[in-house]
Amino acid sequence: MGRVKRVLQDNGCYHLITRGSRKREVFKSPDDYNFYLNLLKKYKRKHNIRIYSYCLMPNHVHLLGQIYKKEDLSRFMHVLNRAYAVYFNDIYKGAGHVWQGRYVSKLILRDQYFFDCMTYIEFNPVRAKLVNKPGDYPWSSYKARTQGKNDPILDSLPEI
Repeated sequence: MGRVKRVLQDNGCYHLITRGSRKREVFKSPDDYNFYLNLLKKYKRKHNIRIYSYCLMPNHVHLLGQIYKKEDLSRFMHVLNRAYAVYFNDIYKGAGHVWQGRYVSKLILRDQYFFDCMTYIEFNPVRAKLVNKPGDYPWSSYKARTQGKNDPILDSLPEI
């Protein structure tokens, strides 16, 4: 049986998830997290993607973003994941897949789910028992979004 075709639409908002191959860690040091965040900042501009929320967990990534042209999403995720995989394999002397299969893209159709999704993403480290409060986790958009901290990755929330 073939893969299920992605549901993509122009101006769509998506919850995007990328997991490490075999659930292994893809971020082992602060440098790894920072490198990924710099790639995210670079490629979101290049591919005209808006990012509203994110969280980099040790073995996976959550993004909440909006695309303007449906074909931009696969290009954006391809270059982002490929560039990080090249970096990761170079730094850790690895070879082969860093990411497990295709990224997940869930179209957000309801306004309330948009905000529920942001909460889900930013509370992920609390559920994983990495921190007690979401503001204590340094690799998410929580502080910037809730406390007005500067984060060049984040875009203003859309009119909902």
